[in-house]
Amino acid sequence: MTRWEYATVPLISHALQQILNQWGEDGWELVAVGTDSVAYFKRPKAEA
Repeated sequence: MTRWEYATVPLISHALQQILNQWGEDGWELVAVGTDSVAYFKRPKAEA
């Protein structure tokens, strides 16, 4: 079974693409964007 870790990130409108691209390069998948300008990301959790 895949185990996930999650992150919430505030979005700044003038740097939106840069923020999303950086998190994507770090292996995070965008799951949703809330109405409060917060992005929700997930990625598979590293096995310990």
